[in-house]
Amino acid sequence: MLEKLRESLKTSPVVRFGEYDYFIHPVTDGIPFMEPDLLEEVIVHICTMCDFDCDLIVGAEAMAIPLIASLSLKTGVPYNIIRKRKYGLPGEVSVKQVTGYSKLDLYINGVSRGDRVVIVDDVISTGGTLRALITALRDIGAKIEDIIVVVEKTDEKAALEKELKVRIKTLVKIEVRDGKVIVLS
Repeated sequence: MLEKLRESLKTSPVVRFGEYDYFIHPVTDGIPFMEPDLLEEVIVHICTMCDFDCDLIVGAEAMAIPLIASLSLKTGVPYNIIRKRKYGLPGEVSVKQVTGYSKLDLYINGVSRGDRVVIVDDVISTGGTLRALITALRDIGAKIEDIIVVVEKTDEKAALEKELKVRIKTLVKIEVRDGKVIVLS
């Protein structure tokens, strides 16, 4: 199960951004390219973890896009992209995202009070993206039905779950050690 994902993670290059070890992989970066069979394996597995009884599948630009678009096609549930660009539409919500290597604003449009959402993300590392999305979606009044992340990079997940009183499902857990990706589960 998830053999393509696990094997491809083991050969992922690692680069440093200051003190942050960043692994490069097709699911998390689109580099070097996404093989359709890898994407299919990930999408099929996500569908076994969640019934998608929701109004929207949401994810942050950029690498959640291929995941949520594929899941939308598979499930028939519309998707919504949390964007890095301000559009100035009525009801637009600005979100401050802080990760291990960047700080930026994200913008939510088209999510309303009472919407039942499933959040999908490519990787959880520092928890900055998920913390920002969960908080903003709750402030809007959306109901978070499920949270699914492909790659869990650090032990921040447990602390984030406790802090925000949520459950975060992940497909695989890795660690970056001595410039290499180690697949733990």
